[in-house]
Amino acid sequence: MLILGIESSCDETAAAVVQDGQRVLSNVISSQIRLHTAYGGVIPELAAREHLKNIRPVVQTALQEAGTPLEKLDGIAVTSHPGLIPALLVGNAFAKGLAATANIPLVGVNHFLGHLYGTFLERAEILQDPQAYPILGMVVSGGHTALVLLPEDGRAKILGTTLDDAAGEALDKAAKILGLGYPGGPVIDRMAATGNPGRYNFPRGLVGAAGKPVPPEHKYDFSFSGVKTALLYQVKDRTLADAELHDVVASYQAAVMDVLVTKAMAAARDTGARTLCLCGGVACNSHLRALLQERCRKARLPLLLAQPKYCTDNAAMIAGAGTHFLAKGRRDPLDMPVSARLPQDLGVIPFARLASL
Repeated sequence: MLILGIESSCDETAAAVVQDGQRVLSNVISSQIRLHTAYGGVIPELAAREHLKNIRPVVQTALQEAGTPLEKLDGIAVTSHPGLIPALLVGNAFAKGLAATANIPLVGVNHFLGHLYGTFLERAEILQDPQAYPILGMVVSGGHTALVLLPEDGRAKILGTTLDDAAGEALDKAAKILGLGYPGGPVIDRMAATGNPGRYNFPRGLVGAAGKPVPPEHKYDFSFSGVKTALLYQVKDRTLADAELHDVVASYQAAVMDVLVTKAMAAARDTGARTLCLCGGVACNSHLRALLQERCRKARLPLLLAQPKYCTDNAAMIAGAGTHFLAKGRRDPLDMPVSARLPQDLGVIPFARLASL
C-alpha cells in the first residue's frame, strides 16, 4: 500500500511516500525557520504564504524520490488537525485537489497521532506484539505536551496535557527571554551541555516538589508557566557572564525535563504500561532522552525513542498513520474541515494491534 502524506500544520511544508505503513520511500521537508526567526515565533499568515510557494515542488520531489507516479498511489493522507488554520488549509486544499484529480482516496490525520505513530516508523512490527501493550506515549513538541495511553483494543485515552505552555513553547520563550534566538529548543540543548544544571533551583510545576500536593484531577497534567516566570525574574535587569548563562540554561532545561520524566514514569507505573514511547519535536532533546533512558532502565520498562528525523514535523508519520485508517476503509470527503484544536476523544486508533486485525 503506497500512501502519500502531506503535512502543513505549522511552519514545515512536508511530503512523504510510505509503503505499507513503515517503509519510508521519501521524506521531503521545507523549513521556514529563517523566515520566522525575526519574529521569535511562527506567524500563521506568513507560514501559509510559504506553504503556498512550497507545497507543489515539495510534493513533486517526494513522488520523484520515491519513484511513484501519482496514479500508482493507493491513498493520500493529510494533516487536518490540530494546527494553524491558515497553514492547514494550504495542505488540505492541495491534497484534496490531487485526490479529486486522480480519483484517489483521501484521509485526514490527527497531527498528534501522527507524532505517536512516528515512534513506530520502520519498526511497526512492535505494534503487533501483544506484550507491548498497554503503550504509554508522551508527545512533547512546541504545540503539545501530553500523555496518551494506547491499549490493545485501540481505544486511546489522553491522561494529561499541559494547562498552559507546551514544553517546546517553554523552551522557545526561555530562549527569547535570554536572547538566544529561535527556535529555542536546539540552542538550549547545546548550551546546557556545558552548564551546571544544579546551580539554580527552578520550580517544577504540578509534581508536588514544593510540598503542595497535586490535585488528583491534574495528576498527569503539565504546567510550565511557573518555571518560565521564575526564569524571567532570575535574569531581570542582569547581565549574565557566559558561564553563568550556561548554568541558567542548564538549570532551566533540567527543570522542564525533570517534570516530563517524573510525570511519564508516574503514569507508566499507575497504568501498568508495558512500553513507553517518546515522540514530538522536543524528543530530540539529548538531556530528555538520556534521563528517560536511565529512569526506564532502572524501572525495567521498555522505552522507544522516535528517531530524530521523525520527531520534528514531517509527512512520513502522517502517511504511516494514514495507511492504517485507509486500510480500515475510512475515506474522508473533499469538504473535510480543518481544526485548530486537539479533540479530547481520540476514538479508536487503527494502528493498535487488535484495531488493525
